[in-house]
Amino acid sequence: ELARACASTAVTVSVNNMVCEVIQAVGSEEQRRKYIPKISSGEYAAGAFALTEPGAGSDPAGMTTTAVDDGDEWVLNGSKIFITSAPYAGVFVVWAVTDREAPKGKGISCFLVEAGTPGLVIGRAEEKMGQHASATNEVLFQDCRVPKDALMGSLNDGFRVAVAELAGGRIGIGSLGLGVGLAAMDHGARYAGERAQFGQKLANFQAIQWKIADAYTELEAARLLLMSAAFKKEQGRPFAKEASMAKMYATESANRACYEAVQILGG
Repeated sequence: ELARACASTAVTVSVNNMVCEVIQAVGSEEQRRKYIPKISSGEYAAGAFALTEPGAGSDPAGMTTTAVDDGDEWVLNGSKIFITSAPYAGVFVVWAVTDREAPKGKGISCFLVEAGTPGLVIGRAEEKMGQHASATNEVLFQDCRVPKDALMGSLNDGFRVAVAELAGGRIGIGSLGLGVGLAAMDHGARYAGERAQFGQKLANFQAIQWKIADAYTELEAARLLLMSAAFKKEQGRPFAKEASMAKMYATESANRACYEAVQILGG
C-alpha cells in the first residue's frame, strides 16, 4: 500500500526493514539496543544495506570488498553500488571478504559502519527513471577503520546471512512492484471512466474492460503469492522458493499493468 502511493517511500521502508532484520537476526544484544531503536524511530533518517557491488549482486559470493584484521580494528576497502538511502543513512550494514583463501562464499563477514566514519565515502548518485525521492548511490571504503565490535554475527558467516536476507528482500521488492502496478491501473481505470470517445466513456468499450480486468486479476494473484511467502517467513518455515516466485510474478504483472495503463491513457 505504501508503494501504491509512493514507490520512493516504500523502498526506503523496505530497506530499513532489511537492515533491522539483519541486526535483529545476528547482531549482539548491544548492537540491537544501539541501532534498531534509532533506525525505527527516525533518529537515523535511514539504514543502508551495503551488499551490491559492480560484479556482485544476487551472487554475493563474488564480492571483492575486503575487511582486514588490524589489531583492535578492521580495515575496509572496496566499493558498493546501488545503495539505497546512502547519503542520509545513519548506519550501514556492510559485507566484506575476511578470508580470501576460503572457498567461494565461505570467507565473507558482516559489519556495522556508522555514517561519518573516516574512509566511508558516499560516491556518485545514480540517475534513475523513477523513485527520485529515494537516493541511490555508490559507497566507497578507503582504508575505513571500524572497531572489532563492529563485526555482526560470526566471522566468515556473512554469506549465509546475506542469502537469507535477500530472500526476505524479494518479498519487499515484489510488494513494491504490486503497489506500483495497482497505482498505474487505478489511474488508467479512473481515466477510462472519465474520458469519452465516440459518444461513450472508454470504460464502456469491452477491449478496455478486458485490459482492466486482466490487470487487476494478475495483480490480485501476485498479492496472494506475496502473502503466502510472507506468511511462511513469519512462521519460520522455508520460504525462499515462494519469495522468488512472488517477486517474479508480481514485478512482471506490474510491468504489464503499467503498459496497459499507458495504452488506456492513449484512448
